[in-house]
Amino acid sequence: MPPSIDSLELPPFRPRFPWWGADLQTIAVLLGAKAVDLAPHTSERLCFPMADRTGDILLGMLDQPAEPVAGRPLVILLHGLTGDETSPYVVKAARHLLDRGYAVLRLNVRGAGPSRPYCREHYHVGRTADFRRVLAQIPDDLTQNGMVAVGYSLGGAVLLKYLGEEGSFSSLRAAATICAPIDLLGTCQHMMKPRNWLYHRYMLRAIKAEAMGEGVRMTDEERAILRAARSVWEYDDRFIAPRYGFNGAKDYYQLCAPIEFMPEVRVPTMVLAAGDDPWIPVEHYRAFSWPDNPWLLPVIPPTGGHVGFHGDGSGQAWCDLALEKFLDRIERHGK
Repeated sequence: MPPSIDSLELPPFRPRFPWWGADLQTIAVLLGAKAVDLAPHTSERLCFPMADRTGDILLGMLDQPAEPVAGRPLVILLHGLTGDETSPYVVKAARHLLDRGYAVLRLNVRGAGPSRPYCREHYHVGRTADFRRVLAQIPDDLTQNGMVAVGYSLGGAVLLKYLGEEGSFSSLRAAATICAPIDLLGTCQHMMKPRNWLYHRYMLRAIKAEAMGEGVRMTDEERAILRAARSVWEYDDRFIAPRYGFNGAKDYYQLCAPIEFMPEVRVPTMVLAAGDDPWIPVEHYRAFSWPDNPWLLPVIPPTGGHVGFHGDGSGQAWCDLALEKFLDRIERHGK
């Protein structure tokens, strides 16, 4: 069973100047940050061919700590929508974990970031088979102390779906998600509300550019559909859904919604979200019956924005501290 929230000894999250409020917390992530130096830790490229007749190859960056701590598992980081291994929240989390002796694999999902030129297909929430293939290919010398996965936003949604599908058969020792959209239909509807028009415009532009990137296999008709899409719903309904066997966006959202898979999770999993996330309504988290699955540990501070949690002035996000505390507790108690 996972630890209780009290056992994490986690200080409350307190926003810091100038990132007051949910939108500024979120915008701080979108604006990015200067590159995080991982030295003296070392990095090397890993490749994961997909055995599905596409010829696609996923790339990941393996970061090794300068001073490894014995017994610590490999931590796999899964980025969010239009992100990749260089996303500031991913690199900052990697640095935080490396400094504490963890090896880290920053995985680029299919068609994202450095994986884009080597992939003819594209990622979506339902593509959990890709993650299984990656786990099966990670070298044994990296997994002798087990593996932990951490998913941010869409990466968290993929991770929760995978965990529910696998149940007690998952090869992961533990997992954590940060601001995952667990109700896909509700999240899409919320994103298209007038108060989120700027976010929606930003994300739509980014996902269309990514989907039409170098190497992707696409018909002229699909390109025309992508260019004409005026909302995330249209992107999913007219491009993602028919391309990957779903009967429209609603069918895709309902079949892949993490909240439908969460009751079957049997791996200690911290589920972290912000009560004021402007992209993902906290009501989706409140609607879930947490006592029915003690393997899930909800951590839902009242504020933090979407993958924000800028707090103590150190430049490190509070969600990284929460992850550190969770992993420490898992390591000490073996569960």
